Amino acid sequence: MTDTPQPIYPHEWAEGSRSELPEMGDERELLTAFLDHHRETFELKCAGVPRERLSEKGVPPSTLSLHGLVRHLTEVERWWFRQQFAGENLPDLYYTDDNPDADFNSLGGDVDEAFAAWRAECAAARDIVARAPSLDETCIRRSTGRPVSLRRILLHMIAEYARHNGHADLLRERIDGKTGA
Repeated sequence: MTDTPQPIYPHEWAEGSRSELPEMGDERELLTAFLDHHRETFELKCAGVPRERLSEKGVPPSTLSLHGLVRHLTEVERWWFRQQFAGENLPDLYYTDDNPDADFNSLGGDVDEAFAAWRAECAAARDIVARAPSLDETCIRRSTGRPVSLRRILLHMIAEYARHNGHADLLRERIDGKTGA
């Protein structure tokens, strides 16, 4: 075969665009830009899906759905930034001791309200990070009793979104065949 194959590039989502990732910047600027990029990516993976299809668990035996992922990411944003780091005394939104996977398994409620709650938690997290004097600021991690820095929380959240954006890719492709970077 003498033809050089065309390079394969991921398709961009047609429903919107994401912020350009900076090539340079200080640590806070780069970490928050990458986290916001992943947040925007997740939102694009859900854009244009009919509301009734967002709750489909399209990759059995997994209980994952796009609706479940938005609820999970809402809970994770709230937990790490508001409850854990800022020490706010807030109730969990979906998690209970009796049903720790309620974010994925109990998909009652309005999908638009779930997305509104997620956006509100992302905005609160951005504000908390912006107000922190340093990424070296710490809180006591409830599960271990040891200090954890805001830097470590940001890195954890980037990894959390990266993992779940991969899940969202598969779920979206099963719904309507769309894929994207």
